[in-house]
Formats: sequence, structure tokens, C-alpha cells
Amino acid sequence: MSLYASSKSRRKSTNNPTNSSSILTPSNNVHPSPVNSLTDDQRQEIKEAFDLFDTDKDGSIDYHELKVSFRALGFDLKKPEVLKLLRDHDRRGDGLMEYEDFFKIMTDKIVSRDPSEEIRKAFSLFDEHGTGKITLTSLRRVAKELGEPLDEEELQAMIDEFDLDQDGAINQQEFFSIMTDEV
Repeated sequence: MSLYASSKSRRKSTNNPTNSSSILTPSNNVHPSPVNSLTDDQRQEIKEAFDLFDTDKDGSIDYHELKVSFRALGFDLKKPEVLKLLRDHDRRGDGLMEYEDFFKIMTDKIVSRDPSEEIRKAFSLFDEHGTGKITLTSLRRVAKELGEPLDEEELQAMIDEFDLDQDGAINQQEFFSIMTDEV
């Protein structure tokens, strides 16, 4: 599915924040029940991160593996925070965290993300030079980085569709409207 096609049909589809095949698709809203609000993709992502960094495959991860797992899932915790989590969830007193605890912590962190902050972070990925605008050039760069084969006409059509003030680029307010499905 092309980026443009997915952006045009975004109002009809279920939103999936882990779907990297669309660069202009709204993210999920935060839901009250943590475990039930995770998508299957999010659950799989948590499992894959744990398995990837459980380098000795013993079903538990140490401080370094935990810190890298958090970063891989989009959370940049400071050393004291990681150490506290590890201390609080070290069931055997061996400095390790088991998958069940990791899953619970990650679930809580994922569902408590501030959607507005996530949208600001996403905008900054497009707005590489801090201009406050997503231009055709920056949209082309992101599409290429995601491996999306879009031609100039498709990219320009995306800009044109969401460029409400008709200045040839998408500003942060327009981007927020796209991501919150208020267009």
C-alpha cells in the first residue's frame, strides 16, 4: 500500500502506531485498560525486544539489556530510573528482570504515552532542520528511509491534501490535525 493511498483511507482503517508502512497516519489513542489496549503488534514488539536483548536466552535481562530494550521501544530512561525498575522487579535478588515484569512495565509505559508529545516527536522526524515545516524534500527523505517507493506526484499530492494554509508545506498544526484525524 502506498503512503498516499493509506493516508487517504486513514479515516476508514484501524490505526496502528507500529505500522511503518504509512508516514502520515494517526496514532492510537490511549485507552484506560493497559494490557487490553495494546495492539497485537505492540505485544509482539515488546516480546521481540525482550528476546533480542536477552542475549544469553535465559528468560531474564540484566541492567544493560534492560536499558537497551527500553531504548529500542522508544523510551530513553536514565541510569537511576533503570536501576530502580530493576531493583523493584528483581524477584530472585540476582539483578535480573524476568519477561513478565518487563511486559507489565512496557505495557504501562506504552499506554501512558502522551499522544501530543508523540505527535511532536513524529513531526521532528520529518522536520529534520527545525524549520517548522514538512516540505516535499523532507517528505521524500522520510519515504525513502521507510523504503516507500513514491513518485514526486504522490508526494506532492500528500502535501497538497494536508497543506491547509496553502504555503507548499505542512506545518506542525496541520500535522497535528492529520495525526488526530481532524482534517
